[in-house]
Amino acid sequence: MTTPSLAHPFASRRTCWHTAVSLLVLLIGAVLAVRNRQVLDAGTDQLAAADRGWLALAVTAACATWACAALAQQGAVAAPLPATRLTAAQFAASAANHVLPAGLGANTVNWRFLSRCGLTPAATATALALKAAANAASRVALIAGLAVACPGVLRLPHLPAATCALALLPGALLVRPLRLRVRALLRVAGAEVRAVHAHPGRASALWGGSFAFAAAHALTVYAVAHALALPLPLAGVALAYLAASGAAVLLPSPGGLGSLDAALALALVAVGAPGSTAASVVIGYRLLTSWLPLVPGLVVLVLLARRKVL
Repeated sequence: MTTPSLAHPFASRRTCWHTAVSLLVLLIGAVLAVRNRQVLDAGTDQLAAADRGWLALAVTAACATWACAALAQQGAVAAPLPATRLTAAQFAASAANHVLPAGLGANTVNWRFLSRCGLTPAATATALALKAAANAASRVALIAGLAVACPGVLRLPHLPAATCALALLPGALLVRPLRLRVRALLRVAGAEVRAVHAHPGRASALWGGSFAFAAAHALTVYAVAHALALPLPLAGVALAYLAASGAAVLLPSPGGLGSLDAALALALVAVGAPGSTAASVVIGYRLLTSWLPLVPGLVVLVLLARRKVL
């Protein structure tokens, strides 16, 4: 007489759980698309009448962001990662980022991917922190370089002192409780940074991917602006995007929805764009980088999860 296997009920339960999560993810994507149908329709109409050459450049730059993210993630990991699956994971992560706030979706997808690739939890956390630090440092370096090379291009609006104090209050309240935690993370990150720079290939991938990621997003905004007959200077658009994406961090939202949109529109106005045209550029940029890839990205996310890549 054979003993019934105990693995079958657990396997069935796990399959049902994966199916339920997959359906939930796709349902969320469908709800987001329906709720923003007017924005999608308006953006589609505007892009339909846009210049085809500039629009092709915008689509190419938007697609390049996922390859750049994959390159930066590879640079943060010592072991070689499967390139195709890594790029697909970045595509899925960008979609998940529009479901969960403050980068949680992308970090969750990348955590699962790196864990499936055999990294320990400590190594996975270090790789994600290293990529995030390189991303932030590259944006700061680009802003500083563009501000020095093109002084006066981006004129920031005057804000009352009370508004500035209110914006800085959350950070001031979190300084003490986070100080020890940040200090420990910096020690770990410092050791990992030294390990990365001991291998020129890893350092080139990490920093090259991080700089290229920010540059590809800025190029997407620039190409959309020109496609809509708004000839803004490249340096001004790059500064506008980098400043807006930095400001949007202060108000975390899924994929920066709302916060990045408003900040980018204001920044484009600051570099000389009319208000209505700046809004059209933001809608076009969002359409190419967020809304059109959303459902395909969630489908890829579900497929990767079902194939146990995540």
